[in-house]
Parts: sequence; structure tokens; C-alpha cells
Amino acid sequence: MPKPHPREFRDDVVAVARKGEAPIAQLAKDFGISESCLRNWLHAADVADGVRPGVTETEGKELRDAKRRIRLLEQENEVLRRAAAYLSQEPVGKMMYPLVRELAGDGIPVTVACRVLKLARQPYYRWLACPVTARDLDQAYLANALFDAHRDDPEFGYRLLADEARETGLAGCDRTVWRICTDMGWWSVFGKKRGENGKKPAPPAHDDQVKRDFTATGPNQLWLTDITEHWTDEGKLYECAIKDVWSNRIVGYSISDRMKSRIAVDPLNMAVARRGDVTGCIVHSDRGSQFRSRKFLAALRRHHLKGSMGQIASAGDNAAMESFFALLQKNVLNRRRWHTRHELRIAIVTWTERTYHRRRRQERLGRLTPIEFETIMTTPATQAA
Repeated sequence: MPKPHPREFRDDVVAVARKGEAPIAQLAKDFGISESCLRNWLHAADVADGVRPGVTETEGKELRDAKRRIRLLEQENEVLRRAAAYLSQEPVGKMMYPLVRELAGDGIPVTVACRVLKLARQPYYRWLACPVTARDLDQAYLANALFDAHRDDPEFGYRLLADEARETGLAGCDRTVWRICTDMGWWSVFGKKRGENGKKPAPPAHDDQVKRDFTATGPNQLWLTDITEHWTDEGKLYECAIKDVWSNRIVGYSISDRMKSRIAVDPLNMAVARRGDVTGCIVHSDRGSQFRSRKFLAALRRHHLKGSMGQIASAGDNAAMESFFALLQKNVLNRRRWHTRHELRIAIVTWTERTYHRRRRQERLGRLTPIEFETIMTTPATQAA
């Protein structure tokens, strides 16, 4: 079964078709889809815009979401009701894990119960496997000894508290003692209570695994990505694209009026959806904040991709991707003044899919276009897969 086309690609194709500059059959051929597929997209877009009667995709999604939300609310209400009855029979501070186990036996998902009761699932499953461990007992005895020492001498820091605990026969390393004191808030009266400032260190940059060697012997071995921008009368428009070095094809893109982390994540998801098995592929970029964001790094891990980054202020480390944007600059961006972002977006997508992919022959590919090169070089077995 063929993979579905990304949503952003479908919207752009529909926008181009609605302009009416070419027949439907020709547009379908230019964008590499069937004519019936394009007509179905146009019909769905007309229903969504209210031109034709029917249930839109958004309305269907809202109905499914409403039913799912009602079911979740019923489950959450049952958890709260059972929790109130459970706590009313025991002193405050009773462990809630047995209640989660009872709810799971009655069909309430553990995820829902833990979210309502504000519990983490991983500790619950550890408790379920072993309710009380020897380590828990040792930690409890050590915490009691530390509390007694802190109550007797509030000026002691965690190192002196650790010494006091060792004298009672409850040994613990300084790091463990520091963690217990921090969790419980047992600070020295002479020390400054440390609080969180809400800041987290930026994710580390990847090593440069490309070293300006922009070659690949097969598909999905090396992808290059970067972000470009251009002014319109409405403001700037940003594009992030991903190019497969093997065929120079743009396998993913995202165009937006804001340069947030999502503009780097969306083309990565589009490329994975188009290319299939991409495990081990190297994704090379510069050191922009979008490519250092937690969302982008999480997407790399989720798709089993390898990150790679060039040096700071070194355009040559990503020269092969810069060359594509240079072509885009000369052939589209600088050709005339753009009044709206939507107008420029359609021009970028049309030039990329129609001209660059299917009409512009490249010397490195043996005077073939990227689509022709992939069609010829891809084996029948790979196509069937």
C-alpha cells in the first residue's frame, strides 16, 4: 500500500490546481500523483471550504475527539470518586499505588489513573514488581538518621549530617545524602536555599560526520537541511528543506511565517513519511537554534537518525544545501517583488516540484533530473518494498 502524502504537500498541490493555470492531468503529472488522487484532494478541499456539502475531515476528527474526551472524563471521574472513598478510610499520606492497581483491575487504564492522581507510571510499575525493596528500607533508615541529626543541629550541612549518620551505623555516600536532604528541604540555617530558575542548558551540538564530503552511494544515507528566508510585503517567509545527497531530491520541506523549532521538525517528519526505512541516515545541518532544539533532537531519536552539525559561521560545511537555496534565490525569490506570503509559497513549491525535480537536469546525475535518476537507479526490489 503506498504511503500517504504529507498534509502540507497536499495543501500546496490543491492551491496550485485552484489557480487553473494548467489542466488537472498535467498538474498531476507535474507533481507525480494520479489524476484521480488530485481530484479527490480538490473535492475534499471544496467540502472543507463549504463549497460542496459533506462532512469535513475537521468535523469528523472533532466528533472522534469528543467521544474520546467523554470516555476519558468518565474514567477520570471514576478515579476521583474512588480516590475520595479510598483516602477517607485511611490517614492522609497513604500510598496511592494500591488504588491504581485496583482501578486497573476494574478497567481504568493505568495512564489515566496516574495522570489524575499526579503519579509517575514508572515508579508505580517498579512498586508493582517489588512493593518494598531492601534499598527502600536502607534509604528510609538513613533519612530518619539524617532528620534526627538535622533536628539536633540545624546549622549542619549535608556533609556533617552524613558524618552524624555514619556514627549511628547508617553509612551513605555524600551524593546520596545530598539528594535526600535536597528532596526533603533540610538546609543548613547558614546556607542559601537553592531554587530552580526555570532555565535548562541547551542541547549539545552533534559532531560533524560529513567533513564536507557530500557524497552518498545510495538513498537515505545522507540528508542535508537548512533554512532560508525572503521578504514579502506581508513580512518574512521562511523555508526549511531537506535534500537527499544521493539524488539531490528535496524529500521534505516546511514553509512558515515563523522560524520556530517546528519548521525544522515538520520537514523531517515529511521526509521520513516519504522515504520509508531511514534508520541510520545522517542528517547534517548548521548550528541554528532550530536544529539544536529538544523537539528536533527528539525527532532524530524517534526515527533512529544520526545528527551531524558543521562549525559555527562556516557556510562551506553545508555547501551542497546552500547551492540549492542559491538556485531557489536566483530562479524564484529574486525574480520579482512578492506581495503576499501565500503567493511566494506557491511559487516556491511549484518551482521545486515541477522545475527542479522534473525538468532541471544536473551534471552530477548524468544529465538526469532527480526524479529520473531515482527511477532509473532504484532496483525493482526496492520499488516493490
